[in-house]
Amino acid sequence: MLIQSHTVDIPTPTGTMRTYIHRPTHGKPVPTILLYSEIFHQTGPIERSARLMAGHGYAVLVPEVFHELNPIGTVLGYDDAGRDKGNADKAAKDAQDYDTDNRAMIAFLSEQDWYNGNLGAMGFCIGGHLAFRAALQPEVQATACFYATDLHTNAIPNKPEQHSMQKLADINGELMMVWGKQDTHIDTAGRKLVYEKLTEANLNFTWHEFNAQHAFMRDEGDRYDPQVAMAGYQLAIQMFGRTL
Repeated sequence: MLIQSHTVDIPTPTGTMRTYIHRPTHGKPVPTILLYSEIFHQTGPIERSARLMAGHGYAVLVPEVFHELNPIGTVLGYDDAGRDKGNADKAAKDAQDYDTDNRAMIAFLSEQDWYNGNLGAMGFCIGGHLAFRAALQPEVQATACFYATDLHTNAIPNKPEQHSMQKLADINGELMMVWGKQDTHIDTAGRKLVYEKLTEANLNFTWHEFNAQHAFMRDEGDRYDPQVAMAGYQLAIQMFGRTL
């Protein structure tokens, strides 16, 4: 399937949010996936992930998750400076601002003739957490969270009462949680805590653990595992195919 890519600047209560859109060229109404990046914004690996999903018949929106804290179009490097800046942005942004970002994207979608009304979310690293956060919105029918950081901690947000795990009752769609067993960012105890909380809340979710490190889906760097990454994409495509 051939796809096209373009950008749109969406107004939010906290400022303009540059959003990258990848969708089929045929222009017919399709389901949409909100795809959340790592702390680095839309890098090459994130763009390729978005285009891969778009090629399976979805419109994919990639927002700049820290748009309030950076010039429009910012992409951080996969280096110490980029990591430090991204982590500082993560600590600085109020969790409720992610919710208004999501409402702004959903409002934008409601005006597009290429959107068929079926909505999912997907993300990697902090983006896995932000996809989980998007699942709080009633329009989101299915969510794929890849090695979602900070669900098991209070690192984001700074106000514990705003934490995503305190809002599980708001999740109505299906969740898919994907982890690497060798991920030092989310250890066994952290994964166990998340699993127990989702189970206690009686949520509709699947749980997948692979022998892989953090960022195993990112097709740059030493931690990339192509075989496991392909399995992860297949799981997501199967879920979205069933639900959207």
